[in-house]
Amino acid sequence: MSDVLTELDRILAERKKAGNSEKSYVASLHQKGLNKILEKVGEEAVETVIAAKDAAVSGDNKEVIYETADLWFHSLVMLSHLGEDASSVLNELARRFDMSGLEEKAGRKAAGAPK
Repeated sequence: MSDVLTELDRILAERKKAGNSEKSYVASLHQKGLNKILEKVGEEAVETVIAAKDAAVSGDNKEVIYETADLWFHSLVMLSHLGEDASSVLNELARRFDMSGLEEKAGRKAAGAPK
């Protein structure tokens, strides 16, 4: 599974450097800047929530999977724009393996970390 993320990170970095916004959607997002990228992340988050609600009623998860892929993709573009990649998120998730969600949340409050 992480091979897909590794390859996607490589492609995103390549397209960010290429800068040809006429041929690359990713390059065009980077050229438009962080606010446009964040707008896309927000849009995809809303679409994912709606698709999840619909899936709960219909029992068909096809659209929620599709929208989640869009959300993840645009989140990775955001991370790329900020100089990070999927490994940063995977490392954070791995760090949390040996603690309960309640412990992790309490640790964030104590350290003043984002909620």
